[in-house]
Amino acid sequence: MRTTTSPASPARSGRRRRAGASVLGAAALVLAGLGTAAQASAAPATTAKTTSSKVTWAATPCATPKHKGDLTCNSFRVTGGTTAFQKERAADTGRTAGVTPKAAAASPTGYGPSDLQDAYGLADAASSNGSGETIAIVDAYDDPNAAADLAKYRSYYGLPACTVASGCFKKVSQTGSTTSLPSADSGWAEEESLDLDMASAVCPNCKILLVEAASASMTNLGKAVNEAVTLGAKFVSNSYGGSESSSDTSYDTSYFKHAGVAITVSAGDEGYGAEYPAASRYVTSVGGTALSTSSNSRGWTEKVWNTSSTEGTGSGCSAYDAKPTWQTDTGCAKRTVSDVSAVADPATGVSVYDSYGVTAGWYTFGGTSASSPIIAAVYALAGTPGSSDYPASYPYAAAGTSALNDVTSGSNGTCSSSASYLCTARSGYDGPTGLGTPEGTDAFTG
Repeated sequence: MRTTTSPASPARSGRRRRAGASVLGAAALVLAGLGTAAQASAAPATTAKTTSSKVTWAATPCATPKHKGDLTCNSFRVTGGTTAFQKERAADTGRTAGVTPKAAAASPTGYGPSDLQDAYGLADAASSNGSGETIAIVDAYDDPNAAADLAKYRSYYGLPACTVASGCFKKVSQTGSTTSLPSADSGWAEEESLDLDMASAVCPNCKILLVEAASASMTNLGKAVNEAVTLGAKFVSNSYGGSESSSDTSYDTSYFKHAGVAITVSAGDEGYGAEYPAASRYVTSVGGTALSTSSNSRGWTEKVWNTSSTEGTGSGCSAYDAKPTWQTDTGCAKRTVSDVSAVADPATGVSVYDSYGVTAGWYTFGGTSASSPIIAAVYALAGTPGSSDYPASYPYAAAGTSALNDVTSGSNGTCSSSASYLCTARSGYDGPTGLGTPEGTDAFTG
């Protein structure tokens, strides 16, 4: 586990736009279930450091490559302390004692669907949109409990059931097989639970296709992306990445150049610096924020997620990929990461249900692995992209409008003073948060 620095306790919101019944129910269950958590059976490979507010987290095991050249997931799991979600609930009830998440909790310790929908102005769209759309989640290896864990998450929050039997949920290999699946892996299973739950939280009416690559190589993950598109998905989320290479431009055309498909990719969790495939010119690169409640008119506030010089949202200037025509920033001659952003800070993290290789229960996750499926689901709420479009361009048409929450504070490292926006938030476009976070769906439609 890497050193963590959690944000100050968020202010209690006096003007939250929508308070869903599921949030209130979750709050009651969280408080009722305090102290009833079990320890995970699979300890992370890294060790924890505790911050002043005692929120600790560990990189999920899939953040460590199994083989040379493997790409890694971009997620962290909270292992102790008091998350932003819990602090908010404590402020609402006046009960603060013992509000401490364990490795696996009996009830959620992170933000749930109503929180995310409220924060990003999506409650109305989530209620009425998404039917008939399919979000594909691309990850490596098999999660044998994916369908069952997804059912637990959706049932708890009162979301429509999404099962294999109903045709809402489907799990396939990179070749499209439903029976010949990759070997199981508990680390990637955590990542898959996170991705599936975030897609569900933001677009509960969408169908979900989980495509499992045979390994975490770019070749296999890329084939899984192609299979997702072949099977009809118009929205494909990828929560993994690795170092850029001279092969990236060929990977672009082989795996990510799909007109009419919104492909999202997490920007990375190691602070300033571009990684691939987030740097692909054909994808929407998704950075990460720290999300907290506020007394402002929105009810929420965000800043760049950054823990240390080696941990935080990725951003930067690609060394290989050409700049897409819709990007007009002048401090980077090639592709600039990111395009947009969403919550990623583990201390302000999201609720996930997981059971494979760990104690079955509720966990809080962060990392840009959370933000990528959130944005893929926003695209799905916005509707099917134009058949010849590259939807990464859509938010740029809405730059500077109320369709995006401009994130103007925080940084994720040190970069050139002549192009400080590549690592420091500012008004308008910047590298760590792109054009900002969603405020409804208008910035994600053509």
